[in-house]
Amino acid sequence: MEYETFNKTLKEYGLNLKQFSELSGSKYSTCSKWGKDGRPVSDWVESWLKLYIKSKDMDKIIEAVVPHIKKLNE
Repeated sequence: MEYETFNKTLKEYGLNLKQFSELSGSKYSTCSKWGKDGRPVSDWVESWLKLYIKSKDMDKIIEAVVPHIKKLNE
């Protein structure tokens, strides 16, 4: 994943680098070096972000559906 794509994806999903490092369990100092002096973004980041995005999307779906399920069970 190119650094520009990584940075754009973080912004799109309302994350900054510090939040990403905390959520992913990565050292901030490591993440902050990506994109500098030709340092690539780690290989695992793209798949992690895809799963994070899917998880956020599923949270939205669950949030939308649960009230309707509760009504059905009343």
